[in-house]
Amino acid sequence: MIHLAGVVFGSEDVFGSFGLWAFLSVGAVALFAVFIPLVTWMDTRRKEREAFYKAETFRRLAEASGEGAKAAMELMREEGRQKQIKTIEGLKIAGLINIFIGVALIIFLRVLLGSGTGSPFLCGLIPGMIGVAMLIYVYAMARPIE
Repeated sequence: MIHLAGVVFGSEDVFGSFGLWAFLSVGAVALFAVFIPLVTWMDTRRKEREAFYKAETFRRLAEASGEGAKAAMELMREEGRQKQIKTIEGLKIAGLINIFIGVALIIFLRVLLGSGTGSPFLCGLIPGMIGVAMLIYVYAMARPIE
C-alpha cells in the first residue's frame, strides 16, 4: 500500500511530508466542518427540548387550578432568582481569578525580565483591573437579589 502511495504521490520522502499535510488537512476539515457544527446543533436541540418541557409544565400547572397558576408563577420567580444568584457568584469567581492571574503575571514578568525601563511587568494590571471591575460591579452596582 505504501508503495502504491509512493508511486501516486512521488518518492517516499516527499510522501512523508505530504502525509503529514494530508492528515492535518483532513483533521482540520473534520473539526471545523463536521464536529463543531454537530456539537452546536446538538446543544441547540437540547436547549429547545428543555424549554419545551418547561413551558409544557408551566402550561399544565396554570391550567390545573387557581393554586396551580400561583405555583407556576412562584416557580418562575424562583427560577429567575436562582439564575441571578448563579450569575453573581460566577462574576465573583471570575473577578478573583482575574485578579490573581494579574498578580501572578506581574510577578512572573518582573522576575523574568526585571524592572528596567522597557520591562512589561505592568501588563499584569490588565487582567487584574478586569477582575477588580467585576468585583465592583458585583458588590456595588448589581441589582440586589430579591
